[in-house]
Amino acid sequence: MDWLKTHKNDVLLIAALLILGGAVALLLWFTRQDGGTVRVQVEGETVMELPLGRDAQVELGEDGHANLLVIENGTAQVTRADCPDQVCVRQGAVRYSGESIVCLPHKLIVTIEGGAANGVDGIA
Repeated sequence: MDWLKTHKNDVLLIAALLILGGAVALLLWFTRQDGGTVRVQVEGETVMELPLGRDAQVELGEDGHANLLVIENGTAQVTRADCPDQVCVRQGAVRYSGESIVCLPHKLIVTIEGGAANGVDGIA
C-alpha cells in the first residue's frame, strides 16, 4: 500500500494513457473505409491501378524479381514472392483505405485507396 502512495501519479498517468490509446483505437476502427482501388507502385512509380471489387491475379516483377498479387473477395494480398524475408507475404490481406503492403527488396508498394465510408462519422 505504501508503494501506491508513493507512485500515485505514475499510476494515474498510465491509466490516462491507456484510456486515451483505447479511445484513439476505437475512433480509427469505427471511421475506417473500405477501399475501392488497388494502386501498385514499383520504385515510386505507379505501374497499375486495379478495382478491388474484381478478382484478379497479377504477376509483378522485373529485373529478376517476382511477386504474385491476388485480388479476391474485396481484399488484396501478395501470396508469393522470391524475396528472402517474405514480409510482404506474411503481411496478409488488406482491404481498407490507407492500408498497404510493402516489399522493400523489390521496391514494391501495394496501397488500397478510395472507396465508400462505412456510415459512421468521426463525431458519433
